[in-house]
Amino acid sequence: MDLEQEIEAVLFYKAKPVAISWLLKFFETDAENLGNALVSLQQNLSARGLRLIVSDNKEVHLVTAPDCAEIIERIRRDDLKRDIGVAGAETLAVILYRGPISRIEIDRIRGVNSSFILRNLQIRGLVERIGNESARGYSYQATPSLLAHLGVEQKEALPDYATVAAALDNFAASQPESEESSV
Repeated sequence: MDLEQEIEAVLFYKAKPVAISWLLKFFETDAENLGNALVSLQQNLSARGLRLIVSDNKEVHLVTAPDCAEIIERIRRDDLKRDIGVAGAETLAVILYRGPISRIEIDRIRGVNSSFILRNLQIRGLVERIGNESARGYSYQATPSLLAHLGVEQKEALPDYATVAAALDNFAASQPESEESSV
């Protein structure tokens, strides 16, 4: 497998912007070799359903092609028609009462990976990712439109806010740090 294919696989797996500096270290390669692989990948994807975006802040990201916007919008609308489910409601409650909070902390409280649920809640406009990625990842918080939909101006006005927030804090404090969260 060549570097171009490996980069594509990593970007697909990560499903978020990845720093070029991280790719250089991860693949143990030089800037010229990585640059050539990125250009080749960008060219090869130009006639497909994905595109490679290289941002001004030296990150690369796989995104859907503009030509696919209509079909992606159909899927998004279909996804929005579905109930958020128990996992979505649970994740949303953790964010509402404990946010801003990192995905790793959400995972620790819930005991399962929340990446897909967070993406779904973001697409629906219920939560937003804030800040820069740190060792603990991005933080998530409720959107102003969610708070407005719930009829509150700030999260502290949610029902039993102090009690639920304290219970979540106590529960989170009782959970062992995961290996991923200590990185």
